[in-house]
Amino acid sequence: MGIWAGCEIPEDLYYDVPRDVWVRVQENGEVTLGMTDPAQSRAGQLAHILIKKPGKHLDRGRSAATIESAKWAGPFPSPVAGTIVANNSEAFRRDVRIANRDPYGEGWIVRIAPDHLEEDLEHLVTGPEAVALYKERIQELGVRCFRCAE
Repeated sequence: MGIWAGCEIPEDLYYDVPRDVWVRVQENGEVTLGMTDPAQSRAGQLAHILIKKPGKHLDRGRSAATIESAKWAGPFPSPVAGTIVANNSEAFRRDVRIANRDPYGEGWIVRIAPDHLEEDLEHLVTGPEAVALYKERIQELGVRCFRCAE
């Protein structure tokens, strides 16, 4: 795992760096998406999230959720095309700040059955390349990562 300015960047995930979205490919071919550690830090404490329901088809780049925080409100874009098979709405109902506390684990947002996974992964980065790009982005934006407590 790469760590820069307190920001964790797991090397086993894929990233849409400009949009601060991570992608985890599951063994069954589905993908899980969430916001990165730098994204949750820049946004601040989440206040509300509205996630699209299972069964909804998304084109690459389309919003899978709308996120509101203390500092920011906007879409959560999917870097892969496909159909939402699960969302994490229940976890966010119990604890809206779950992505602030655990962005790469319990704070996932949607799980998608991708249409063209290999094609979509070509637009993403992973491993040391992702860590290097995030180091640049973190420095450029002056990000310092932290986990929200209460």
